[in-house]
Amino acid sequence: MHSTEISHSMEIEAASARIKTGMDTTSADRDYHCRVHEVELQTHDPDEPKEPRNDVTLTWEDVWVMVSNKSKGVKPILQGVTGYARPGELLAIMGPSGCGKSTLLDALAGRLSSNTRQTGDILVNGHKQALAYGTSAYVMQDDVLIATLTVREAVYYTAQLQLPDYIPISEKRERAETAIKEMGLQDAMDTRIGGWGTKGLSGGQKRRVSICLEIVTRPKLLFLDEPTSGLDSAASYYVMSRIASLGQRDGIRRLIIASIHQPSSEVFQLFHNLCLLSSGRTVYFGPASAATEFFALNGYPCPSLQNPSDHFLKTINKDFDVDIEQGATGKISTEEVINTLVKSYRSSPNCKVVLGEVAKINKQGHGAPAKGGSHANFLTQCLVLTRRSSVNMSRDRGYYWLRLAVYIIVAFGLGTIYNNIGSTYSSIQARGSFLVFVASFLTFMAIGGFPSFVEDMKVFARERLNGHYGTGSFMIANTLSSVPYLLLISLIPGAIAYYLTGLQRGWEHFLFFVAVLFTCMMLVESLMMTVASIVPTFLMGIITGAGIQALMILGGGFFRLPNDLPLVIWKYPLYYIAFHRYAYEGLFKNEFKGLKFPSQPGHKASFISGEEALTKFWQMDMEYSKWFDLVVLIGMVILYRVMFLAIVKGTEVVKPAIVGCTSLTPEQTKQVLVNPSDNTVLGDD
Repeated sequence: MHSTEISHSMEIEAASARIKTGMDTTSADRDYHCRVHEVELQTHDPDEPKEPRNDVTLTWEDVWVMVSNKSKGVKPILQGVTGYARPGELLAIMGPSGCGKSTLLDALAGRLSSNTRQTGDILVNGHKQALAYGTSAYVMQDDVLIATLTVREAVYYTAQLQLPDYIPISEKRERAETAIKEMGLQDAMDTRIGGWGTKGLSGGQKRRVSICLEIVTRPKLLFLDEPTSGLDSAASYYVMSRIASLGQRDGIRRLIIASIHQPSSEVFQLFHNLCLLSSGRTVYFGPASAATEFFALNGYPCPSLQNPSDHFLKTINKDFDVDIEQGATGKISTEEVINTLVKSYRSSPNCKVVLGEVAKINKQGHGAPAKGGSHANFLTQCLVLTRRSSVNMSRDRGYYWLRLAVYIIVAFGLGTIYNNIGSTYSSIQARGSFLVFVASFLTFMAIGGFPSFVEDMKVFARERLNGHYGTGSFMIANTLSSVPYLLLISLIPGAIAYYLTGLQRGWEHFLFFVAVLFTCMMLVESLMMTVASIVPTFLMGIITGAGIQALMILGGGFFRLPNDLPLVIWKYPLYYIAFHRYAYEGLFKNEFKGLKFPSQPGHKASFISGEEALTKFWQMDMEYSKWFDLVVLIGMVILYRVMFLAIVKGTEVVKPAIVGCTSLTPEQTKQVLVNPSDNTVLGDD
């Protein structure tokens, strides 16, 4: 497989020297280390060429990861871990909950959160560099997929986004189908993924789709976070066997690193190397098949017919600190067991061999630094995302179709209540109430599509983090794909309510009415996009968005006329920044201008003009036309979309800088490195 015979010779020489000098060796000790060397050598092909190949190797040495919290102090999650990963092999990171599995995986992938600080060296091909796009791929623990797409569509759209434009469409399609076949999904190609409330793929199939989405670029390094989470033993084995087969496929030797909690014995046999962690410390690193002997040599043999991974986790899990029997010596605590195993590993020749292998890989460099690929250009990303989003919106009944049905029902309700409104004096108030309901409550109902948009945001967050495309592409695609549906929702219910009520005749008045309704709906969706970029859950987002709109409605100048609004907050600034003010003014000017209403008894004039009703009855600002109000609304749509873009981009840059300055000082880091036990435990996955 991989040209590391020299490192294995070093391992053999170290063990031989230990045995020759009589340094605390036993027959079992010598047999164990010989077994480790045999397993290591069996994983490599002696006929493999010696020249460097275009592969990716990964090493990490004395890596510490610390997290800080003002109320709980500083805690080391990883404590001086060292290891390596070679191409063509599957490295499993195991350990009980809170041991640092996911943190180590994120550290190696360069995806640590902003409230952590890392020390130590993580080298790619012997060079300190960030993993370039196309070199690596990361499969998250949760399957964040678009439920309405088929497997073929999901993978093909991803291939169009990730692969550069110079690759022909036919080759992109071929790569997508190859990835699907590699994961054994050829029989489910045209099956929709499915999700909440809709049938689709099984949990194991969804996990394999998630892997397909990341391997279409044929990355040399694949990270997987808990790939068997939530799967039964049969599905877990099938998924992991497919993952293991990716190590060498189509002439590509992939380096695969997976964090896994408690694999079955069949899954455990698929691992080449094992990194066993407990409380952020390395309990064992080496060939997976030799781990059982390591535990046995230290007095904790695995019972016959028991899953080795179950035995390992039971031995080093201190969450339920039960005394463990150790032969005739009685019982010792789990903490003591862990300390014994950690010390034994650090003093073993196997640990020295790991350090030697790390040094050897770093010195050799394994070829030039890993180079990244390129993805589709900005225009292609926008077009592909627009098509994908349009398909999703057309199939998701809750996105727009249900809203359209509700809007039609409400429009008929409005039309029947205000049917043939006429031009009496009382119709002035009736017209105003009708228009305010349209501008306020019909647009308010646009937040009904927020849950579907949040699902889109989850997919966007995953794909943006993996480098598939940027925030600008997503924003433009979401805008373009939503326009036809918002036009449909504005036009059909708008026409029903407008003509049943008997508002001003003429296409100009009707089209302006629809334009304001459409712009207000798009404005509400833009507002909810901004809210979604700030709040963590869709329930909080709905509450926040509803609260913001309620305040804007109150300050819009209808429920309390502009001259009667309190100056503080309600008049300045809310009245001027609430989009409802400009929607009311535009719709009122569009409807009242040119109309005449009979005056009340005792009034000098026999009629009241529409302009007079606007100024005296509604206190509207007549210094500018209705078109100015529409332009202001369009400007607000653009403003909210730009705010969404700025918040997302700003979070990427500003938040890590702020947290980095306030979370952990170098002095605190030194203190943790010297005495990690003095720090408060925060927990980690």
